[in-house]
Amino acid sequence: MDIHEYQGKALLARYGVAIPKGNFADSAKQAIERAHEIGGGKWVVKAQIHSGARGKAGGIKVVSSEAELAQAAESLLGKRLVTVQTGPAGKLVSRLYIEAATDIAKEYYLSYVIDRKSERSMVVASAAGGMDIEEVAAKQPESIIRLSVDPGMGLQPFQARGIAVKLGFPAEQIGKAAELMVAAYKAFVDLDATMIEINPMVADTAGKVMALDVKASFDDNAMFRHSDIAELRDKSQEDPRETHASDQGLAYVGLDGRIGCIINGAGLAMATLDMIKLAGGEPANFLDIGGGASPERVAKSFRAVLQDPKVETILVNIFAGINRCDWVAEGVIKAIEEVGIPVPLVVRLEGTNQEQGLAILKGAKHPIITASTLGEAADKAVAAWKEFTKENVKATA
Repeated sequence: MDIHEYQGKALLARYGVAIPKGNFADSAKQAIERAHEIGGGKWVVKAQIHSGARGKAGGIKVVSSEAELAQAAESLLGKRLVTVQTGPAGKLVSRLYIEAATDIAKEYYLSYVIDRKSERSMVVASAAGGMDIEEVAAKQPESIIRLSVDPGMGLQPFQARGIAVKLGFPAEQIGKAAELMVAAYKAFVDLDATMIEINPMVADTAGKVMALDVKASFDDNAMFRHSDIAELRDKSQEDPRETHASDQGLAYVGLDGRIGCIINGAGLAMATLDMIKLAGGEPANFLDIGGGASPERVAKSFRAVLQDPKVETILVNIFAGINRCDWVAEGVIKAIEEVGIPVPLVVRLEGTNQEQGLAILKGAKHPIITASTLGEAADKAVAAWKEFTKENVKATA
């Protein structure tokens, strides 16, 4: 789960991370009120969307008067901001963050991530923070500092000071930078975050070290421990297909193709997506129904897939171990009866109670194309999609 910059800053501030004075606004009028609360004569207006690279897309504006502030707020609110991370559809700006402008002396990059290889948290830092950090990482990978953290010990102050020295902080700022790093690491662990990125971490002209921008993502499976963070979820920033599936307890990722997929097991799902592409098609989604899928859960999966208007064929690929083929088949029939399936349907069942499952499918009112192997299922799904597309073209001609 992702949250907005202003929310991430508020969380880090609880742990002692220094941040500039600021607050969020959802109208130009409120933006001016926030500026009065902050004080000073120069502010930064930041579009709040779940994406990086906002600055390059025009989503961050520095203003020096109330008139400029109102104009900047009105130009951003209600706009779909397109960045290199959002895709062409962009994301809707419905909130702004109004922040006191900072006199920056130097920018740095700092993040905390889960390193799957070492099975530990990792600190990633660079002396080249700011909007071009991706380019720096690509062209100067040796400039990136990485530290794997012992989960039993946590990030120690001496380790943080070592990173600060490598980043080139002046002697008088090393302690402040280390304190920020240790505090942010504690937040990362305590809050079950999967990523906290501070870009830039800055030293201002007065020598203060603070987090100027924050991105944070959290482990969905741990949100039962953090109801306060779960409440920060902004569904308007999510793919509506994924939001619907998530609300149904389904593991779903929306893609851009036309063949909807209902599969059990992440490995089989990934293999199925590859086989669809190999057969000449494009998958519309990744959907893993998980183990022990009841007929009701299978029917929910069909509803989730059909939420996407681009879906023109559905492929069900089940290898039943914990699952049972007859349960899945009952779910398919339930979906046909209750949801209605207006597109071709290809089903491959393998494993526990396979014969019973196939027998149930034979009684379906909707024509079902069956397959016995993964390759055959992908080929038949792509062929059915092409035929369906051809018929639609004829019907509209």
